[in-house]
Amino acid sequence: MTAPTPAETHSGDHGFDHATDEFAALIEGVIQFRRRVYPERQEQFRRLASGQRPHTLFITCADSRVVPEMITQTDPGQLFVCRNIGNIVPAYGEMMGGVSAIVEYACTALGVSHILVCGHSDCGAMKGLLNPDDPNLRRMPTVASWLRNAEAARGVVEVTRPDLEGAAKVQALVEQNVRLQMQHLRTHPAVAARLAEGSLSLHGWVYNIEDGTVSTLDEAGGEPVPLDKAVASKGRAR
Repeated sequence: MTAPTPAETHSGDHGFDHATDEFAALIEGVIQFRRRVYPERQEQFRRLASGQRPHTLFITCADSRVVPEMITQTDPGQLFVCRNIGNIVPAYGEMMGGVSAIVEYACTALGVSHILVCGHSDCGAMKGLLNPDDPNLRRMPTVASWLRNAEAARGVVEVTRPDLEGAAKVQALVEQNVRLQMQHLRTHPAVAARLAEGSLSLHGWVYNIEDGTVSTLDEAGGEPVPLDKAVASKGRAR
């Protein structure tokens, strides 16, 4: 007698009989969405059914602790989100693929007004970049190759902040990486064209998971400024 194939094992139950408690919670979440959330916002979803007009391309890390819509308190249809390991945007022509296509589509087809690169505290990608000989990273050659797109940020931190170690060094790299990826964005033709005509703005943020603060970064350098203080300062300047 031959052993059943995986497809035969799950045939007819859609995998539900093998669901873990965590996955069962996802299923329950979908059920609650359909029963409670969707009916309350039905008109909004009906409007979105025929198209999207997001105002911002939000580029951030794939880290499960970072939830753009929660951090910004935005509704469906407002953010066009790109998530990957280390919130990286390869310079144009370096790695043509998903991220480059997203940037181009956001600028050309969707006409977003803002592109935001958001890093976060305790970033595993930045830890890996600082420890290239880590055995775990050696088992992930694709990740290691991807992180080369942030190597220049590591070089800057090593030279400008040789005194830093541990978590402080990771945080400095998180910030420098955001600046680097903003610079990479400028190499993309769709971004360059929109910047030249003055219809697009670039922004850099860093989200602190522990205390919920978001700081804004100057692309050229300088210390991060908490977003609420930056907004208040701008208001006083007016």
